[in-house]
Amino acid sequence: MIELQLGPARAVWTDRHGGVSAAPYDHANLSTRVDDDPDAVRENRTRVANTLDLAPPEQWWWLDQQHGRTTVVAEVAPPTRPPVADAAVTTRPGVPLTVLTADCAPIALASDDAVGVVHAGWHGICAGVIQEAVSGLRAIGHGEVRAALGPCIHASRYEFGRADLDRVVELLGPEVESQTDSGALALDLPRAVHLALAHAGVSAVADVGVCTATSDDHFSHRRDGPTGRQALVMVLDP
Repeated sequence: MIELQLGPARAVWTDRHGGVSAAPYDHANLSTRVDDDPDAVRENRTRVANTLDLAPPEQWWWLDQQHGRTTVVAEVAPPTRPPVADAAVTTRPGVPLTVLTADCAPIALASDDAVGVVHAGWHGICAGVIQEAVSGLRAIGHGEVRAALGPCIHASRYEFGRADLDRVVELLGPEVESQTDSGALALDLPRAVHLALAHAGVSAVADVGVCTATSDDHFSHRRDGPTGRQALVMVLDP
């Protein structure tokens, strides 16, 4: 796991170790949407909660991620069914917010008294999910917004088609265009995240610098096909 203190908040990016799931979800898959054994997923989530000394996973805010821009405000108990959204914000101390990824960008946000999490693939970035999440955080919190980018796929392994890449270039500029290790056209997803955050007025950005597709410690859909999901867990300090 990677842990970072972001202002008044604790951000944790899990990895694939320490769980009970069988291949191809080995071992600490936290997603219920990848055909893994539900009992294994429950055990994995419980282990993460215990390791982090957090509330039981049933009290966490999980999202039904759709690669869109919707941001939910988590100011009540989590609903039985995860809301359809790709970002969440809250001012409630001790309430874990989560997003699940296996190459997309897991972004932690924090102001002086509020926190947020963002699931940002290229579709979500083009839809404006980062700007929506930052706006949502500012609407409920105060002070400078800080951000941190967790493990995601990097350009060296993210081959991209010209037409789709042009959509991101049109939105964020030519800096997002790159090449893979083999010289193929690629999207620089971390750079896209940094640029989108800058467009949203966020200049304080940390980056853990981990590529999921080259890390044996992380799930990567681009590398492995069917696989598990790791989580970003964000909690505002009491």
